[in-house]
Amino acid sequence: MDKKNKKDKKRQFIAEFKTFISRGNVIDMAVGIIVGNAFTAIVNSLVNQVVMPFIGWLIGGINFSDFKFVLEKETETTPEVAVLYGSFFQQIINFLIISFVVFCAVKMINTLHKKKEEAPKPAAPAADIVLLTEIRDLLKQREQIPAEVNPKEESGSVKEVSDSRDETA
Repeated sequence: MDKKNKKDKKRQFIAEFKTFISRGNVIDMAVGIIVGNAFTAIVNSLVNQVVMPFIGWLIGGINFSDFKFVLEKETETTPEVAVLYGSFFQQIINFLIISFVVFCAVKMINTLHKKKEEAPKPAAPAADIVLLTEIRDLLKQREQIPAEVNPKEESGSVKEVSDSRDETA
């Protein structure tokens, strides 16, 4: 019985996992991560091969990735110990570019949503159309009144209908 219980738990676990994986939001998240990873590669390329060389050229041909503060020089037995602040500076530029692109994308999406929300409402119908609509609705209501009501009587009172069973008795 213990083996059966373990198999049932295992099956239940696998079923829950399948349910979790097949949900739309998990798949959307996976696609987002893949696209984000590809986007990061594009931004890194832009920063490393376009922006940073241009900035380096503007300030005198300096390569930012070479900026470092050496704490201990390399020896035959130990490697160099250094603070690579140039690389850090490059990562800050990466962050600013990514943030700017995401900001522009969100701003564009918000603008599109506002345009959808601000769709012009239909103009109010003309007064004669409103009057005709009210007349039509009143006529429909009158048609739905039971047959006991005599619409031809001027008083508008309900016509008394005698039960045919009472007359025969």
